[in-house]
Amino acid sequence: MLTRRHLIAAALATPLPALAAGRPVVTILGDSITAGFGLPASAAFPARLQAELAKLGKSAVIRPAGVSGDTTAGGLARVDFSVQKDTSLCIVALGGNDLLRGLKPGTTKANLDAIVRRLKARKIRVLLAGLAAPPAIGGGYAREFNAVFPAVAKAQGVALYPNLLGGVAGMTRFNQRDGIHPNAQGAALIAQRLAPTVAKALG
Repeated sequence: MLTRRHLIAAALATPLPALAAGRPVVTILGDSITAGFGLPASAAFPARLQAELAKLGKSAVIRPAGVSGDTTAGGLARVDFSVQKDTSLCIVALGGNDLLRGLKPGTTKANLDAIVRRLKARKIRVLLAGLAAPPAIGGGYAREFNAVFPAVAKAQGVALYPNLLGGVAGMTRFNQRDGIHPNAQGAALIAQRLAPTVAKALG
């Protein structure tokens, strides 16, 4: 029986041929940041990224495939149907909920590695978006978690964006009241900083 999460993920995988016609598709496999938690779609990270790419002369369709609360294990479970076959580039933006739940970094690494391998096997280019654990979470755990993303990118030979929330995490003016999810300003800043890396990955 399909769970609510899988039904949501299946809906995300609905083909959008009219929107994608003649333009490369960039799918963002992610969590609540990608899903635009607390924001209208027009102000959320995926829409802002598409706008920033357009400013750089890159006409691409950004296809959000985010499920709030998703861990890397959840992303691995749905990667094959959430990332459609017309995807030129997949931004893997997962790991934040692993961090919040204190999951073992080794597990996060294994899941991300498997996600990247599956995408590469389908001839889909990958951009891995990393995260940085706050020092207050514990020095040893933070170092181990932070090492996950560069290690996976190096092992799999894919592009790495070191910290998706760089300049936004921990900054009150860029986050909603929960202190975790970016507000409209934060989403815009994330997109602005990430866009050049995505443009380069698209070629």
